[in-house]
Amino acid sequence: MKKLLTDRLKITLFVPLLTSATLSTAAMAEDVSALLKAADQFRLASDEMQVETQISTYNRDGSKEKERRYMVFSQKTHQSLVLMQSPAEAGQKVLMLGDDFWMLMPGSQRPLRITPMQKLLGDASIGDIATMSWSQDYAGKLVAEEPCEAPAAVGQTQAQTQTCLRLSLDATRKSAAYQHIDLWLGKAKHEPIKADLYVQSEKLAKRASFVMDKTQVPAVVSEMVLLDQLSSHKETRVRYLSRKPRSIPEQWLNPMFLAKNPSLE
Repeated sequence: MKKLLTDRLKITLFVPLLTSATLSTAAMAEDVSALLKAADQFRLASDEMQVETQISTYNRDGSKEKERRYMVFSQKTHQSLVLMQSPAEAGQKVLMLGDDFWMLMPGSQRPLRITPMQKLLGDASIGDIATMSWSQDYAGKLVAEEPCEAPAAVGQTQAQTQTCLRLSLDATRKSAAYQHIDLWLGKAKHEPIKADLYVQSEKLAKRASFVMDKTQVPAVVSEMVLLDQLSSHKETRVRYLSRKPRSIPEQWLNPMFLAKNPSLE
């Protein structure tokens, strides 16, 4: 009899909690688009931005292997221009116009068609730095609310465990760098915490984590850490050195203009 009463008490307490969680999840599932727009704000504060990016690769023993710098002009309607700035790649450019990507090499007036998955350095692909908006490229659903570990923010020494929203996202554009993403956002502010990135073959290609700089107001993602899951298992760090709103001239988004004008100064 005592056991029966105990079981009924457990059921009485559990059912309202389950109902509450279910209603909360259903309500928030309708607003995944808003969650993604909020998450994008931590990487891009405006539709048209100039982002200075540094990519570094590290060997398994933690030693630095290579480092390169890029200037990314992210514009409206899926348009981006990437300028290579390191001496080893000087003069090279990548142009993204919707689903089309071109590589422009110095000394050549013929733009080369490329894919967003072609590597820039280490495990960072062109798509990793040229396509920065989840809200424009993905749709999906809220799967769960669960604990997750956020990387140590700038100025912190330890990772922090917090409550996260786990989203299951599918690409709405064929040129998206990843056709499926499992994305974890902080529950309170919707900042990106981590992501599992899947390629078209449905294989898990990379695990990403996002380092926040909370000393800035508003807080921003200062670094994306990529861990390869297919081959090298090396660590690649994409660091955002500076950001500022900037609209570039329309002609900079024309591949033939770029081919005939190697200098944009």
